[in-house]
Amino acid sequence: MKRVCVFCGSKPGRDGLHGRAAEEVGRLLAGRGLGLVYGGGSVGLMGVLADAALASGGEVIGVIPEALATAEVAHERLTELRVVSSMHARKALMESLADAFLALPGGFGTPDELFEIITWAQLRIHGKPIGLLNVGGYFDPLITFLDQAVADGFISAANRGLFTVDVDAAALVERLTGGT
Repeated sequence: MKRVCVFCGSKPGRDGLHGRAAEEVGRLLAGRGLGLVYGGGSVGLMGVLADAALASGGEVIGVIPEALATAEVAHERLTELRVVSSMHARKALMESLADAFLALPGGFGTPDELFEIITWAQLRIHGKPIGLLNVGGYFDPLITFLDQAVADGFISAANRGLFTVDVDAAALVERLTGGT
C-alpha cells in the first residue's frame, strides 16, 4: 500500500466538521507514510486535504483536467501535479496511481468518482478497497438509497459490500490500508 485516492468537494461545505475531517485524513495518510492522490484543486475540501497532507510531510499527487487547471484552481505546491485532457482521463489516472479509495463529502463530482470506482470493482477491473467517511451523517441518504437498491434487487448484497462506511477517519484508514 503506497497511496490512497481521496474524492472530495471543491467547496468547503457549510459545516466546519467537513473541513476538519479532510484535514484529519490528510494528516493520517501522511503520518502513515501513505501518499495522497486527489483531484488537484487548491479550493474547498480538496485544498484543505492537500494542505494538511503536505504540512505533515506527505506526498501529494494532484490529477486535474486541463480546463480546471487553466481556470486557476490547480494547487501550486503539490509534490506532483498531473494535468490531463478530461475528467475521464483524470479518473483513470487516479485509479492507476492509488491502492485504495476514500470518499469525503462533496458535490456531483464526488459521487461520480465514487460510483465509477465502485462499478469498476463490481466489474473486477480492480480489487482495491473503497471507503466512505460518513462525516456528520453526510452519506446517510446515499447509504439508505443503496440499501433500498439491494432490497429491490438492483444491487446484490455482495456488491453492496464492495465499500466500507465509517464515521471515524482513523478507523476507516486502518480498515482500508490494513494497518500500513
